[in-house]
Amino acid sequence: MQVKSYPIESLHSFSKLLIDYLAEFPALAQFYGNTPKLEEFEKQIAGKKSFSYSNRAVLHEIIKGQYHEIGQEVEIDSILDENTYTVTTGHQLNIFTGPLYVIYKIVSTINLAKKLKATYPKAHFIPVYWLATEDHDWDEINHFYWLGKKFEIATLQNGAVGRFSLSEFEPFLKELPTTIPAFLDAYAQAKNLSQAVRMYMHELFGDQGLICLDADDARLKSIFTPIVLADLFDHSHLASVENATKLLSEMGYKTQINAREINLFYLMDGVRERIEKRGDIYQVLNTTTTFSTKELQVEVAKFPERFSPNVVLRPLYQEMILPNLAYIGGPAEVGYWLQLKGIFDLHQVPFPILLPRNFAIILRKKHQEKISQLGVGLTDLFLDDFALNRKFVSNQSEHVLDCQSEINLINPIFNVLAKRVKLVDSTLEASVKAEFKRMENGLDRIGKKLKRAEERNHETSIRQLNQLKVDLFPEGEWQERHENLLNYYMEQPAFIQQLLDTFDPLLFEMYAINLD
Repeated sequence: MQVKSYPIESLHSFSKLLIDYLAEFPALAQFYGNTPKLEEFEKQIAGKKSFSYSNRAVLHEIIKGQYHEIGQEVEIDSILDENTYTVTTGHQLNIFTGPLYVIYKIVSTINLAKKLKATYPKAHFIPVYWLATEDHDWDEINHFYWLGKKFEIATLQNGAVGRFSLSEFEPFLKELPTTIPAFLDAYAQAKNLSQAVRMYMHELFGDQGLICLDADDARLKSIFTPIVLADLFDHSHLASVENATKLLSEMGYKTQINAREINLFYLMDGVRERIEKRGDIYQVLNTTTTFSTKELQVEVAKFPERFSPNVVLRPLYQEMILPNLAYIGGPAEVGYWLQLKGIFDLHQVPFPILLPRNFAIILRKKHQEKISQLGVGLTDLFLDDFALNRKFVSNQSEHVLDCQSEINLINPIFNVLAKRVKLVDSTLEASVKAEFKRMENGLDRIGKKLKRAEERNHETSIRQLNQLKVDLFPEGEWQERHENLLNYYMEQPAFIQQLLDTFDPLLFEMYAINLD
């Protein structure tokens, strides 16, 4: 398997915020702690030394219990050791793992744990997959693409997806073109979607030490209770996020998230709805449930599991219950974490090192041959179709396809003419400039006609190029955001191991992997 990597800047597809963060742009330093470099983890470890044993004991009990529920035992006793730390990624509970980049996230996290162990051998590092079990956006996760077809599961269930029953999966599984034991066993045997994901992820990555954590648990939520109270009654987090958002926007960056006065959902079976304060009453939206201030205080004390953090507070929840050093996320995730450091500072919780996950595009032999035949650069394929075609024709053509040289030739002539007429009648200068602009526009139109004519001359090659783009960017999406693991895993069972052998979690580039 041949591999080549490309700097992400060369793809012109990543946000300026991510590029500047990785380049350690000085003005961004206020939005994070330690930088994503191997040597920086020494400071990160020192900052997390204070993580409490009692929280470790709760984690140990919950992880052992969650794996026992699926008939598995995992070696997790090291979590009780003060010199054991986690590195974490997280995602929604996509059906059959969802898009390929979910696998890339997990592989990046596993490899980071390995690299840290090699660098800091006296410590232990556990890769954690944070299951977004409390998420309620079923439409975002209820499908996957395999063999060019969309497979989708319909359900009438509502609320946190991790609690969804799998009773409706049986007819769906019968539609699949072949059986995949790791997934079929999980969906057939698990009690809910959270358990199913843990089961098949353990089958795929358990030998790599991956731990899947479902944080929808009253014992973990009890640790988070002070934050819940601060958010509900003091609205402590809105100003911090708004300030970071304002500063980033003023610096020219696009921000990802917005905070609310209350950044919590009320969570029950079948319900996950926002909480809003209306006068003296707290309303659970889209329900008849309301609380007075005193009633809500009692509710938090008795049922902490009923309060689910939104995107603003979930990162803080994660870092409070894990001895975590780093979070590995997609570009958008890294972006919104940078809006949240003020919240961490407010509660004196160490801010994790942020790393973008590894990125990759998989090239089959036919794709490699076509790229070579057309003489196109791989990074060019990340351009939009119009820009790609124009660049391809320009590179292929033996002719000059614009009239810029002619414009450059006539420009001095009109400048001289403008000075001359100004001496005679200054009002004529505008006429000279207008005439030059008319000629410039005319030459520009001729250049565009030349490009279109040359595109017709290369029609066959352009058609092949566009088909290559469709193959590698299905439905206009990046391959890793569309295709599923099964498109590769079924024909090459060693595919995951190949990714593990390839990805460097601290190399922030796009991997081009020649599969065949």
